[in-house]
Amino acid sequence: MARKLSMLAPEWWDFTTLSDDLLNDAAKLSPKDLTQLSREGFRVIIYDTLEDFYLAEALEYITAWKQATADNPVGICGPIGPTEQLPLAARMVNELQMDLSNAHFWGMDEWYVNGRELEATNPLSFEKADRDLCFNRIDKKYRIPDSNLHFPKADTRHYISSWESGVRCAVMQGGQGDTKHWAFNDPVKRTGKYKDAPPSPEEFRKLTTRIVDLHPVTCMQNARTSSGGVVTGIPRQALTVGPVQTWIAEKVSIWHAGTHDNPFGQRLTALMISKKIMDSSVPMSLLADHPNVQFNYYREGIGICETEMH
Repeated sequence: MARKLSMLAPEWWDFTTLSDDLLNDAAKLSPKDLTQLSREGFRVIIYDTLEDFYLAEALEYITAWKQATADNPVGICGPIGPTEQLPLAARMVNELQMDLSNAHFWGMDEWYVNGRELEATNPLSFEKADRDLCFNRIDKKYRIPDSNLHFPKADTRHYISSWESGVRCAVMQGGQGDTKHWAFNDPVKRTGKYKDAPPSPEEFRKLTTRIVDLHPVTCMQNARTSSGGVVTGIPRQALTVGPVQTWIAEKVSIWHAGTHDNPFGQRLTALMISKKIMDSSVPMSLLADHPNVQFNYYREGIGICETEMH
């Protein structure tokens, strides 16, 4: 039977093309139900306060970087969205006087404009945010060498090779977008060979760091979170870390504070990963096949999937 057209952008794939039964099952999940979705390879944790939530996220940086030695360099791949963990990580490095000379960091993504990555001086730049909120706040005595900071560029070769250099990525963090993406691994356009079906999970898994066209919903979301809703100021393309690099990471840790994807989306991807329902119209669902995934929720941000008039 033919898949439904998207309710949000008919020329694209997204979660609204899934069966109503699956979507309705996800909407019914309570916070207790979410924790019961944990299984081997997939863990669900709920934090009761935002302080605990963001501290735990920042500690993943510290835990990864503490393992780094000259013979065993270790890094973390981190998102912009959320960002609240970044100043906390910098403060802990300074207070603990951690030597990060053997530590590494990979940025997940960056905007792509006029044939190149967005300049790091632009207020929208993810690299700028990482540096301003974290790395420039670390005392120069302890900082990660600039050569160990890896940000995606229009020429992706250096970034890709940094993942293949023997440096361990202990954890890849991420938020979840409204299209149920991690990084900018958005659903694809419903055209050409993907007119009737989205890429298979196996095909999507083969994607590496690349330039992507952004789903209209992703543009709307980033306008909401980053520019006061001025969607005309949001680029329509981006550079993103790919599934190939994601599966190099020893662990994938997704952070749901309730400020990015909505209560329904936070439920849907957890259900699909737990039950190993993989469909590239919901890119996050493909993490069902990763050996070590953790979903982290702020309890008040889980919300409800019931009618509320505002």
